[in-house]
Amino acid sequence: MTLFDDEIIALARRVVELNVAAGRKVVLAESCTGGLVCGAITEIPGSSAVLERGFVTYSNEAKTAQLDVHGDVLETFGAVSIATAWAMAQGALAHSDADVAVAITGIAGPDGGSESKPVGTVVFARAIRDADPEDVVADMRQFGDIGRTGIRLQAVRCALELLLPEEAPAAA
Repeated sequence: MTLFDDEIIALARRVVELNVAAGRKVVLAESCTGGLVCGAITEIPGSSAVLERGFVTYSNEAKTAQLDVHGDVLETFGAVSIATAWAMAQGALAHSDADVAVAITGIAGPDGGSESKPVGTVVFARAIRDADPEDVVADMRQFGDIGRTGIRLQAVRCALELLLPEEAPAAA
C-alpha cells in the first residue's frame, strides 16, 4: 500500500530511470512536503542509485542550520519565497554529493496563509552543481485551498518533474 497514486509512481519511476541513465544523483530540500518527494522516489526499486539524500527542513531554524539559508533571506522574503527556495536548493547541493537539487517550501494549510501568500502557495527551485548560480530555476505555484494532502501531493508532482533531466522526453 502506498500514499501515492499511479501518476506519481510513474513519474518517480521516470525520475529514477532517467537520472540513472544520465549518471545523476539527486538531493531534496523539503519543507511543506515533509519528505514526501523522497518517499515517492524510494517507492521505486533501484532508487538508491539516484537519491543521494533528503533534508526535511520544516522550521526556519532547520533551514538555517542544515542548509545555510541566511536569516536575512528568511526575514526579508519569508520562508515561502523564491529567494528561500533557491537558497535551500543551493544549500542542499553544498551539503551533499548530488548533481541536482530541488527545494520545496509552501503553505499546505489549513491555516498559515495570507492575502499575498494564500494556502496552496508552493515555491520550487532547482539547482544544478557547477551551473551558473545566476541561472535561477524557480517557480511559485498556486494550487488553491484543495486540502493539505492535495496541496502536498501536487507539490510532489511538480518536484518530481523538476528532477527529470532537461533532455528527458515528455511523458506519453
